[in-house]
Amino acid sequence: MSESLTELLGHLEARRSVMALQLKAPGPNPEQLDRMLTIAARVPDHGKLAPWRFVVVEGDARAALAQKLNALRKVAEPDVSDERLAKDRAILATAPVTVCVVGTARQHPKIPVSEQVLSAGAACLNMLHAAHALGFRAQWLTGWAAYDATAKAALGLTGDEAIAGFIHIGSNDEPQADRDRPDVAALTQRWSPAD
Repeated sequence: MSESLTELLGHLEARRSVMALQLKAPGPNPEQLDRMLTIAARVPDHGKLAPWRFVVVEGDARAALAQKLNALRKVAEPDVSDERLAKDRAILATAPVTVCVVGTARQHPKIPVSEQVLSAGAACLNMLHAAHALGFRAQWLTGWAAYDATAKAALGLTGDEAIAGFIHIGSNDEPQADRDRPDVAALTQRWSPAD
């Protein structure tokens, strides 16, 4: 096996998210971000529908979006705590770049909506892999804004579009403790004709 493939396998085996609140500058430059988006788009896509698109939030737009989402959440959830709102603002303010992956699944005579949704999820995962491969750290989150109609409209979503995830990208050189991982053997069944 080539050294580059061994390195890739090591990356896949060790990949982990870094909490968005722990991300800091620098974030990706425009060329690096374009490369991440290109890699994110290179996913299984039955029928070549590209059932996703990207909304990039960076620079001053981060604080503006955080304020807008906070105002919308106060209307939707009048009892939301100040602590929750502060955390929501901090997530967008801390990560240098946030990419909102928008699922654009639609009815199709041959390709089920479920396959299109999975393709959007694969774009999120590829974005994480691309960020890590380029030396950044990232976290895939959803949360309130991913499911609220007014928040989705504020991000420019229309019709049946859905947020597959917010990918927060930045830097963090601190060692990260791994979390418990599932027991793959307990989750794996090998089918045989006798079954």
